[in-house]
Order: sequence, then structure tokens, then C-alpha cells
Amino acid sequence: MTTALLTHSDGLSHVTPPGHPERVDRLMAIYTALDTIEDEALLRVEPPLGEEADVLLCHPQSYIDKIRAAGPDSGYASLDADTHMSPGSFQAAMRGVGAMTKAVDMVLGGDADNAFAAMRPPGHHAETATQMGFCLFGNAAIAAKHALERHGLSRVAVVDFDVHHGNGTQDLLWNEARALFISSHQMPLWPGSGAPNETGAHDNVINMPLQPESGGRDMRAAYERIAFPALEAFKPELLLISAGFDAHANDPLANLNWTEEDFAWITEKLCDVADKHCGGKVVSTLEGGYDLQALAASTKAHLEVLLARGR
Repeated sequence: MTTALLTHSDGLSHVTPPGHPERVDRLMAIYTALDTIEDEALLRVEPPLGEEADVLLCHPQSYIDKIRAAGPDSGYASLDADTHMSPGSFQAAMRGVGAMTKAVDMVLGGDADNAFAAMRPPGHHAETATQMGFCLFGNAAIAAKHALERHGLSRVAVVDFDVHHGNGTQDLLWNEARALFISSHQMPLWPGSGAPNETGAHDNVINMPLQPESGGRDMRAAYERIAFPALEAFKPELLLISAGFDAHANDPLANLNWTEEDFAWITEKLCDVADKHCGGKVVSTLEGGYDLQALAASTKAHLEVLLARGR
């Protein structure tokens, strides 16, 4: 019984301009925290590069070509005010795609009970043909489509607890009746989407805005009232998590007041859903989190729950 941790040094080759919050140090802080976990149940995996065919599950060829061409030979290329590329960014993004498809393969194939992909850049703001918010490719949505199209699943749920609305995942799965997307996020806050009336083409999108300065108690109440009943009704065959840790009280980019204990709680509860409906099959991917200490501690808490539940 194992938890797969998928990561690769390519995640360090995506370099952003000085002062940018989505920086190499994020992954280094996570590595330092997770290196303290000595557990024979933790299976450390170097994932393959994703393939264009994987990205094409969600994004058009023209968009892949645009992102590849935007990568500079040196220095930085700014795709928008927030999203930048360095010479290693395209390969890092493709490695992130490969980490998620490999994680899905491992969990559905019985090689791991659950999995966490610790890669960057993040993915949940990347829309069908638009990079946004530090994100290039929609890793969680690609993983969902991979499970549906290539593994033949009928129902895949994606739960996103990043403090920012997962507008990209919502866009990529909007017309996918076999996928349920649930997002909790601070509102008002960038990117400005994620209102409750955004429900998807098949009532397959659920948004749970949270008030600025609210804390774990409010989050728990929202999940108990809205998210968990929806997951119970949907009965997913695989549960994907967009694990952003920027709802932490110390995060500089937002104003929610969660603690490491709140991230552990939501992970436990999502594992309860997975245990009931899909044999514990959970695949999680790193999204945001920009205070290095809070990010490291919260990621460790998240992975420790996955380890405990994977036994």
C-alpha cells in the first residue's frame, strides 16, 4: 500500500522574474519539508514528460504551438502581466502534465493507492487557449480527461481548494458531463470568476465563494453543506484534487485564514469520499501557495494524510 510522490527537477527549470511569487523557491521549500518524511509507504517517482496528445485532450494544437514558441532562448518572456516563461518553462510544464497522467495511471492501475504531483508551474488558471495566473496547461483537467478517455471511467470529480477560483479547470471541463468540478475560493479576488450561478453546461460545476477574512470554520461548513453532498450524489470513480495552499492565513496574495489543520481536515474528508465511492483513488496536484513556510507545512500535512489513508 503506497502513496506516490511524483516530482522532477524540471520543475526547478521554470524560472520567473525576481520578486515573482510563483518562484523556484516554492518547490525547494516543499522538497525540504517532504524530505523529512521517512515512510516506506512513500513511493518517490520521476514522471515522464507529457506528450502533445495529452495536452490535446484539453487544449488545441494552436495553443500548444503558441506556448512552445513563446519560450525564450535566454532571460524571460512575458505572456501577460502575471505569466512568464524562461528557457526551461515549456519542458517544466510538459513534465507537470506527465506527472498527472502518470499519477492517474498508477492509481487506476493499482501501483499506488493515491498520489501527489509536486510540480510547477501550476495549472488551474489555464483556459482552453489562454495562459493565465502563472499557469500554462490545465494539469488537473487534462488528468480528468485522461481518466475518462483512456481509462474508460464514467465519472471523475475535481475538487479545487486553492484560494483563487480555478477558472481554467472550469473552462476546460464546462462541457464535460462526465466530470464534476467543485471550487472553494475567496471572493472577491482575482480572477473574478467563480460565482455560484456558474454551473457548467450540464450542472457539473459547483462554486463555493468564501468571504475575505473567513477561516477554517466557514470552509468546513461550506464543504459539509454543499460539496460533500454533491460528491455523494455524483459517486466519482476517481477523485482529483487541485491542492492550492494559498488560503493559509500567512499567504501574501489573499485573505483567508486557514491553518495546516484545515488542509489536513479537507484532505481527510475528501479521502472519506474516495474510500466510499472509488476505493480510495485520489490524485492531487500542487497549485498555489506563496508563503514558503506555510506552503511547506501545509503540503506536508496534505501528504501525511494521503500516506495515512493509503495504508
